[in-house]
Amino acid sequence: MTPAEQSALSRKICALAPIIPVIVVKELPHAVPLATALVAGGLPALEVTLRTPVALDAIRAMANVEGGTVGAGTLLTPADVKAAKAAGAKFGVSPGLTETLVKACQDEGLPLLPGCVTASEVMRAMEWGYTVLKFFPAGTSGGAAAIKALGGPLPQVGFCPTGGVSLQNAPDYLKLPNVLCAGGSWVAPDAKVQAGDWTGIEALAREAAALPR
Repeated sequence: MTPAEQSALSRKICALAPIIPVIVVKELPHAVPLATALVAGGLPALEVTLRTPVALDAIRAMANVEGGTVGAGTLLTPADVKAAKAAGAKFGVSPGLTETLVKACQDEGLPLLPGCVTASEVMRAMEWGYTVLKFFPAGTSGGAAAIKALGGPLPQVGFCPTGGVSLQNAPDYLKLPNVLCAGGSWVAPDAKVQAGDWTGIEALAREAAALPR
């Protein structure tokens, strides 16, 4: 799968909802009810970060939740890409972009949403064929103003800003023509996950799904 083909699929995934939940699953029994609550609330695209020992098993379990599109976040190496694809991930997200990741995603057929923040990084991604990118870390890299500025010389690129995005500032990003959606962790707060407050998480998801863009 070429980077251009990956970006075409990433664009469709970004179109599913204004927010992609960025999820850290610490305990496997939480995976399915968490995914079910988020999907029921209107957020079908789910990014499960590979930051815990149970992350791959969580992806495997969430892949069976009806209506969900589960991806793997924090992809750093070709081994991560291969493991994520084997676990059932439909897309991958990385904080950056390297040549080895490009090749791995091509070989595995996994759509990648790679991270970029500078014009040079965006241009390098474009040289490989990517036109849908993660803007990370958004909050400390100029925020919405920086993405708006990149849209001048690079209007063909669509972004999913992640990192420091909240319910309060998400509209600032989503109103930009070169922002496709945003990634946020506030819709799956650890306190509610640990408490098994799936109704509360569904309510947060509904609030996020209603954000205009």
